[in-house]
Amino acid sequence: MMPAARESLLDAAYAALARRSWSTVRMVDVAAAAGVSRQTLYNEFGSKEGLARALVRREADGYLVGVERALGSHSDARERLTATAEWTASAARENALVRAMLTGCWSERLPSPTLSAVPSSSAVPAQRRADGPLPSPGDFVAVVRDRAVAALTGPGAAKPDTPDLARSCELVVRLALSCVAAPPGEGGVGELVRSALGPAT
Repeated sequence: MMPAARESLLDAAYAALARRSWSTVRMVDVAAAAGVSRQTLYNEFGSKEGLARALVRREADGYLVGVERALGSHSDARERLTATAEWTASAARENALVRAMLTGCWSERLPSPTLSAVPSSSAVPAQRRADGPLPSPGDFVAVVRDRAVAALTGPGAAKPDTPDLARSCELVVRLALSCVAAPPGEGGVGELVRSALGPAT
């Protein structure tokens, strides 16, 4: 199956999930919305659980692409971390699956795939990847922290004290996640992060 067709099936599943709870989403409706047969859908994902895992994996990947974009959005380290925190909070606000992955709070409306790897006999490489382990909230904290450290110590960057930088990056990610659970007031995430990081250097 072409990646575009797989994407259209995942788009159809995401759209269905926006309208009703996952337990009432039917494979036949997802296939029809994407303009393919139900058999094609099963060939690609194997099962409804396989579809759920692929959807969660795609949303996780999309969130991490946004993290990379935020980390590359400024030359100033403080502003890069602020942009990353703002992206984390907005992605979680706008995408229920991202919010569930980042917080570990899966509502009954959402699919709740097991985070550990599941046996996969899929011939589809993308599905084999989706059948692998899915990131937990702690995994996301570590991945975003490590990507932030890498972005801030990359070629041409001043070499800061890496353990301190790693702590600062982790603090920013955790602060953003706290803003997901309890949205901040005036000034928003950016102001909180800037004050936590202290004056710009």
